Amino acid sequence: MAADGLTAITGVVLAGGRAERMGGRDKGLLPLAGQPLIAHAVRRLRPQVAELLISANRNLDAYRRFGCRVIADGDGEFRGPLAGILAAMRVADTPYLLTAPCDSPLLPPDYAERMWAALKRASLGVACHEGCWQPVFALVPVALRDDLASCLAAGESGAGRWLRRHQPAPVEFPDWPALFRNVNTPENLARLEADWMVVGDLSHVEGREHD
Repeated sequence: MAADGLTAITGVVLAGGRAERMGGRDKGLLPLAGQPLIAHAVRRLRPQVAELLISANRNLDAYRRFGCRVIADGDGEFRGPLAGILAAMRVADTPYLLTAPCDSPLLPPDYAERMWAALKRASLGVACHEGCWQPVFALVPVALRDDLASCLAAGESGAGRWLRRHQPAPVEFPDWPALFRNVNTPENLARLEADWMVVGDLSHVEGREHD
């Protein structure tokens, strides 16, 4: 990535949800291949950004052990990823924020670079996974924080809907299909663990897990 891209981007790993389909357990702290899910995401994303934040609403001390600033939504309402994104926007020291969910242990090493390149190529302010299919994978300008705050105050909770308002540049990852494997249920996590044990690295495993 160009130096200006690296220095312009703060990353945030979103780990502030209720994880109801995981039985309410704190998803980011669930183990995969001997380490919490959050550890895999942090290891892959931190080298790609100027600073990496963790968005969490419980077990804050446990998340601080991963060496990142930990930010909470501040209202205790678990209002979804948009609230975590807004909290990150409010503390970021760079003009752009790159988001990823805590259950993304397979982030490509050039995730930030691809998002930045798409944004600059299209001369748009926002970049997101193709078609906003996975809107929690996005690169957004911190300057949109007031707009996002207004949307949340009006009751908006859908990340995809908010992003589409800003006509995001689409970013495809056809050579990295495992990036978007969902880890939303214990069964998803068990399958990912089994695959990991077989091949040791799922970077190029075909297919996506759905509940």
